[in-house]
Amino acid sequence: MSQKHLVCQGALCKCNFGTTPDKLKVLTQSKCYINDKDGSKKLMATHKDIAKTFEKNTFGSCAKLNNNPCQVTVTEWSGFYKKITLEDNKGHALLEDSKATCPVGSKDCITIIKHGQTAEVSSQNVKNANKDVVKELCPILDFSDDESITHLSIRK
Repeated sequence: MSQKHLVCQGALCKCNFGTTPDKLKVLTQSKCYINDKDGSKKLMATHKDIAKTFEKNTFGSCAKLNNNPCQVTVTEWSGFYKKITLEDNKGHALLEDSKATCPVGSKDCITIIKHGQTAEVSSQNVKNANKDVVKELCPILDFSDDESITHLSIRK
């Protein structure tokens, strides 16, 4: 498998027949968090996240419904990662290239635009960073002794 991101709560999705994206809402499990250092916001999405699983449950106007409002209902996901199965809901992890089916649209008409994960710098990242790279990025900091990089802290 080439490197692909796992999908989590807040992933941005779109329908081929809709006019606006909507954010994925994980409703089928409540224990497995990813990409969230505090473990409280980014639930991992699985192929069990079906039915009304978006924040607004609409992709705007639907071309298949003569531009009437979309009322998205996911009936199935394809392209999920079968090697990860959550104990909570027996669901397999969604990947950034997974696709969903809506009965109004068609098979795989819903795609993931952004997987929902975000980069978050921690003090451990700074500690493990290459000192030469950090010197280039932060030329005003003094890295003359080997210990100085381990004393950096990230402010919120």
